[in-house]
Amino acid sequence: MSKILILLLFILSPAFLEAQQLDRKQLIADLKYLSSDELAGRAPLSPGSKKAQSYITERFSSLELSSQFSDYTQYFSFGEEEKVENAANIVAFIPGEESEKIIVITAHYDHLGVKEGKIYNGTDDNASGTAALLALATYFSHKAPKHSMVFAALDAEERGLQGAKALVKDFPFSLDQVLLNINMDMISRNDHNEIYAAGTRHYPELKVVLENASEGERVSLKFGHDLPNTGHDDWTNASDHAAFHAKGIPFVYFGVEDHADYHKDTDTFEKVNQDFYFNTVKLIIRCAEELDANLPL
Repeated sequence: MSKILILLLFILSPAFLEAQQLDRKQLIADLKYLSSDELAGRAPLSPGSKKAQSYITERFSSLELSSQFSDYTQYFSFGEEEKVENAANIVAFIPGEESEKIIVITAHYDHLGVKEGKIYNGTDDNASGTAALLALATYFSHKAPKHSMVFAALDAEERGLQGAKALVKDFPFSLDQVLLNINMDMISRNDHNEIYAAGTRHYPELKVVLENASEGERVSLKFGHDLPNTGHDDWTNASDHAAFHAKGIPFVYFGVEDHADYHKDTDTFEKVNQDFYFNTVKLIIRCAEELDANLPL
């Protein structure tokens, strides 16, 4: 067999294609750091939150992404009786090759901090989404999207979706340019090897694109948790995508069903199924790519 043929077979192999799409070691390292004790649960304004902000900012900078905010940081305040000032979203931008319409990709990086001496690391909720956000930013920095993309690591989700509300309120472009919000919140743990894409009951035109994108992937993509008036089972307003939905902007929310460690100090890195997490992020990248390819220019 010739060396050229061997090289071609290697390049076309699934392992090579996966490596080109997603750096597993970097993804897991990001998840481990963001949910480490060093960051102490990433509560808004805490030293751990500042470290998370610096980590995300440095990654965006290393990818040479632009931003409409100085040093990638959108500061905002919230609360009336107990006002919180200078919470921070970290926001980067990749211009589209064919369109000025925008896909906004979001994940909140904050969690519950420290309570009664216990660190709430928030590995699944939501260091998992934040590390995935960095992976998607990396992917699209190397493979330019058709549509422009905003990558927003959001603060204070646990305090009432405050970062998402601030981003929508002070969005750096006209909201009319936004075609879609892709939100990731809790994507690293599931015993049934499945991830949900909520939102297609509200925006059914997205479902066929997601179905096609998920074909052949190693994680099963499920739909649901978006039927109105079903209480806890309705995730329509459960995370940051709700701020976009309130403005009539379509969304896809990727998330797993709640597990025993949800909002507990036991939501730690050691509980993550790394194969599931890697394959889930790979699936989400594929979905984002297909949505970018199929949404109107």
